[in-house]
Amino acid sequence: MTNATAETAETAETAATDPDDPARERLRRWRLVLGGEQADGTGCALSGRDAAMDATLAALYGKGDKAQSGRERTAGLGASAPSVARWLGDIRTYFPSSVVQVMQRDAIDRLGLAALLLEPEMLEAVEADVHLVGTLLSLNKAMPETTKETARAVVRKVVDDLEKRLATRTRATLTGALDRSARVSRPRHHDIDWNRTVAANLKHYLPEYRTVVPERLVGYGRAARSVKKEVILCIDQSGSMAASVVYASVFGAVLASMRSIGTRLVVFDTAVADLTDQLDDPVDVLFGTQLGGGTDINRALAYCQSRISRPAETVVVLISDLYEGGIRDEMLKRVAAMKASGVQFVTLLALSDEGAPAYDREHAAALAALGAPAFACTPDLFPEVMAAALEKRPLPIPDTA
Repeated sequence: MTNATAETAETAETAATDPDDPARERLRRWRLVLGGEQADGTGCALSGRDAAMDATLAALYGKGDKAQSGRERTAGLGASAPSVARWLGDIRTYFPSSVVQVMQRDAIDRLGLAALLLEPEMLEAVEADVHLVGTLLSLNKAMPETTKETARAVVRKVVDDLEKRLATRTRATLTGALDRSARVSRPRHHDIDWNRTVAANLKHYLPEYRTVVPERLVGYGRAARSVKKEVILCIDQSGSMAASVVYASVFGAVLASMRSIGTRLVVFDTAVADLTDQLDDPVDVLFGTQLGGGTDINRALAYCQSRISRPAETVVVLISDLYEGGIRDEMLKRVAAMKASGVQFVTLLALSDEGAPAYDREHAAALAALGAPAFACTPDLFPEVMAAALEKRPLPIPDTA
């Protein structure tokens, strides 16, 4: 026995006899991480709840370790829906919601369980999140009628949760941006921009009183109820953009609920679909998308460009990984033409919590050269990005260095 092995065995023996020893918890965690019937050198055996937890992990992440009986143990949940349903119930018992969502995604990716989501009883057992919604949308055409209502209920729950989290802050942030977009010379007291007022009246400084007498007030007007700004969300619905489609649909519904913003939502692959008339219900928008397929950004931007009537008051938000299957030079010319006409053009590589996906760096650099830098945006940052675009000030691009 090597010194390292002896030391490990001694530590395991001490941990087993002293339940309060921190080493016991460390070994337990390492054992669960490493897996394996022989404890992978930790010398720590599992029993009870820990053994059951280890079995749920092995069903998904096992890699052919040999069981004590000598038979091969391989990753898999079996082909039957009942075994998957039991596994889904087990992981919800043993792990927090955030971990459950990760394991569900891994099960779909590693073990090909997407087809089982077409069964209503499976959908009722899963932990709903943005990524599951993306998977369901990609299966929409293959989904039988008996499953669609259950699927809509799952999507509805996720969308409602997102709206509760994002809507209030988005409306508050953008209402402030719209108010600040109209400066007036006779503002109400609460609308005075004191920094600009002081700067505009420095010549009226009175040394004996050590103060500035503001002869001219500078402030913000209140945004009227009429439409002041136009926003066009142009969303790539290729398979890699699933989470972005979900978030963009929710934000589109929130923007559409604001009277002072005229909102249009356009989704595209090689074809273009205008889903603006469904914006009152983001679930309808999501089921109107068709995840997967090719990409023709130029065609989508051509459609958006044709719908712009007030360039100086319009913000176009392109959400795409920029893998263009259309005419690249025409795409760039359209972006340049829109910016030259006064349109505020925003390029988001993703609208999700995961950061930037794989994207076409050459196209991103070309857009940056046109003054439309491409960057990934989290849902929490999106209201600030939109506020900056509405006010025509520099975008709050996150530092990814």
